[in-house]
Amino acid sequence: MITPVIMAGGSGTRLWPLSRTAFPKQFIALTSKLTMLQETAARLSGMSAGAQPMVICNEEHRFLVAEQMRQQNLQPSILLEPVGRNTAPAIALAAIKALETNKESVLLVLAADHVIEDVAAFQQCVKTLLPQVQAGKFGTLGIVPTEAATGYGYIQAAGSTDGTVKTVSQFVEKPDAETAAQYVADGYLWNSGMFLIRADRYLEELKNFRADIYDACVKSMVSTQQDLDFVRIDKAAFEACPDESVDYAVMEPLAAKGEVVVAPLDAGWNDVGSWSALWDIADKDEQGNVMAGQDEEHFILQDSQNCYVYGTEGNDHAGRLIATLGVENLVIVDTPDALLVANKDKVQDIKTIVAKIKKSGSGLHHQHRQVYRPWGIYDSIDSGERYQVKRITVKPGAKLSVQMHHHRAEHWIVVSGTAKVTNGDKTFLVTENESTYIPIGQVHALENPGVLPLEMIEVQSGSYLGEDDIVRFEDKYGRA
Repeated sequence: MITPVIMAGGSGTRLWPLSRTAFPKQFIALTSKLTMLQETAARLSGMSAGAQPMVICNEEHRFLVAEQMRQQNLQPSILLEPVGRNTAPAIALAAIKALETNKESVLLVLAADHVIEDVAAFQQCVKTLLPQVQAGKFGTLGIVPTEAATGYGYIQAAGSTDGTVKTVSQFVEKPDAETAAQYVADGYLWNSGMFLIRADRYLEELKNFRADIYDACVKSMVSTQQDLDFVRIDKAAFEACPDESVDYAVMEPLAAKGEVVVAPLDAGWNDVGSWSALWDIADKDEQGNVMAGQDEEHFILQDSQNCYVYGTEGNDHAGRLIATLGVENLVIVDTPDALLVANKDKVQDIKTIVAKIKKSGSGLHHQHRQVYRPWGIYDSIDSGERYQVKRITVKPGAKLSVQMHHHRAEHWIVVSGTAKVTNGDKTFLVTENESTYIPIGQVHALENPGVLPLEMIEVQSGSYLGEDDIVRFEDKYGRA
């Protein structure tokens, strides 16, 4: 049985300001109404015989993964990496977990942030590889190049073992332009980073080539803990694991022994590594412009050509008007707290902008003004030296932790819905146009007992307003 393994880590700096470390691109709807993680899960429909996917992510993104999978009626195993250690250890964790329930499990390893337009071709490519993988070979999906790209590694394949399946001669690094052109002329494929591997064979060869990674991963999975939807692994054991990619640790040494096979995939694949890549794959108007993120009524692009313009529109706010006049070849991305205007040919350098933002300490590289929590959303709409105003939305049936603050007091004003408030030793309901006050040091909690979203305004005041001034006593989401 195929066990899909979706790698949902990554910081997403190349698509700043929309993608940030706390909310990277795999959790954003960029090419459809589904997020990229949801698109990845959706293209597995019908090919894994009812098997739930396994998702590997970090601690900070765990509730995003759980909620987005719940929206698709999926209940995956969600493995939490306490620290990032690259793809070789991550796949080892998945292999160990998969073998607990199925000794013949075949892992289909996928990135959560790729675009594949032809789902049928993708599924057929996997089916073509499967017999040889079940027989013990290591499979990979090689992308048929559309250009002599320098941003991808390449795969050299020789001969044919079964129809379109070929034996990999070698994996090669990202080339310069001249070498890339030669690779394409010689029939090389792009290295997609998608693999089909028998779980037991992967661990066998990992132990053979990199026993240090194998041992650390086995130790880290000895005492896992189930926490709600999540599988927590031993942090100390995993921190001791070397950082290594699956290409270097296993695939390249096995290719030298003729043990890796590749199936060519021509299915409109793109790893969406930049804003210009999104422009490449999007539908354009007659002037070559792409308008995304909000309804077209919020754009006026006059005498403008070949631009990618993104506006932010959410469930709780309409998009704002974006107008351009006499410009071309620009990327314009408008979010509530940051605006990017860049030449489309320079977007690969956005990482230098993000580095400067990180150094400034503003936090705009890390999270948006609007922040997702397991209970709902808050939006920091105003702030000053000793105050902060948030718009809070609590999902029906959700409850914030029982908590207190050392340095701030809070005023809560209900805009719509009903709030169940615990304020010290009293519990009461607060309804529309009513408010309550939480003094500094008071133990308190907020819950939405209704069937509609609770909308409220929170005004914080005090000497320190950071999110780390929260002492949790009880929490249904395991954060206490």
